[in-house]
Amino acid sequence: MMHPDNIRANDSLIALRRILRATALYERDLAQAAGVTSAQFRVLQILESRSDGSATPKALATQMGITQATVTAIIDKLQISGLIMRQRSEVDRRQTNVMITSNGRAVVEDAPDALQQRFVQAFDQMDAWEQAQLVASLERVAAMLDADALDASPVLTAGDIRGIQKPR
Repeated sequence: MMHPDNIRANDSLIALRRILRATALYERDLAQAAGVTSAQFRVLQILESRSDGSATPKALATQMGITQATVTAIIDKLQISGLIMRQRSEVDRRQTNVMITSNGRAVVEDAPDALQQRFVQAFDQMDAWEQAQLVASLERVAAMLDADALDASPVLTAGDIRGIQKPR
């Protein structure tokens, strides 16, 4: 007979595996349906939500919680795909704005429901104490997996984040 603590550990590992599997399946569905990764999709969502459809790379990196180098790589790929374009700021010529194109807007409109949006909707339905407890538990799990120092945006993805770390 299995010790109760081992059952809980197994149950925890199963729940983690389900989360990882859900994010991997969503990533695959998004890539097939929209032709973008979830991080690329998040950039498009942010741009699409702004009144002028533009933002600086620094603003995108800050909002996503990732490094500017990471967001630059994402922007490069989106630009090659014709989903965004770069434009020099008319206010400050040293600055570049990233603008969503009509093709980028179409990707946002046609993409499957984002996994993180479903999470946020369910999270918002929880009481404040339950939200705080969940955040604390998830932060503890991240620390247990030595993942608390990794750079990660609020985008649920199973993609490769090797070499991406928070500035210390």
